[in-house]
Amino acid sequence: MKNNPSELQVALETSARTTALVYTSSQSSTATLILGHGAGAGQRSAFMVNIARNLAALGIDVVTFNFPYTEQGRRIPDRPPVLESCYRSVIETVPGRVESARSRLFIGGKSMGGRIATQVAAADSLLPIAGLVMLGYPLHPPGRPDQRRDKHLPAIKRPMLFVQGGRDAFGTPAELSPILEALDHYAVLHVVEGGDHSFKVSSSQPARQAAVMADIERTIADWISRSAP
Repeated sequence: MKNNPSELQVALETSARTTALVYTSSQSSTATLILGHGAGAGQRSAFMVNIARNLAALGIDVVTFNFPYTEQGRRIPDRPPVLESCYRSVIETVPGRVESARSRLFIGGKSMGGRIATQVAAADSLLPIAGLVMLGYPLHPPGRPDQRRDKHLPAIKRPMLFVQGGRDAFGTPAELSPILEALDHYAVLHVVEGGDHSFKVSSSQPARQAAVMADIERTIADWISRSAP
């Protein structure tokens, strides 16, 4: 049975609103994971919907949301302060709606959504979050490895899970690994062998692709269950 999400309206600092989707686990959940979408596709993309539904089936309440530019039908992402403000508003709103978020709240997202989550966490050590999950962390723009986006990571001081494709053009595991090792016990790297930025491994083997995504989802659920309460 598919998990049909309920809608949650989130008030933003700009007096605007955005829509979040709440995927409630059919099991007894003790944790909520908020996931922000990537730059090119909103929360209703197949990637976001599938991973949210499947994680909910594994016992994690999941909340996705649209950044303002997506909610308003624009294609160009908002500036970082706007994206970060939106993410903070979602973090503030979700515990009032989702019971498990009052126990353990994790944040993260796909590509840009995960990067914004790390920036929000690095900027506020008092945020009530238990950890972060990054799905394809955009360490740098493709072909520009000198433009790294990692200086803020040491300030987070919370458990972090990085799921990274082996051939991710935005940063390979080989590039990311030494950065995460310097973070001591806070960071865990899960490598998707042969995966690209969206963890695609083969267009001609749908069964293999499904198995790859199932392994990613189990990894996330297991990591959340093992993280400190």
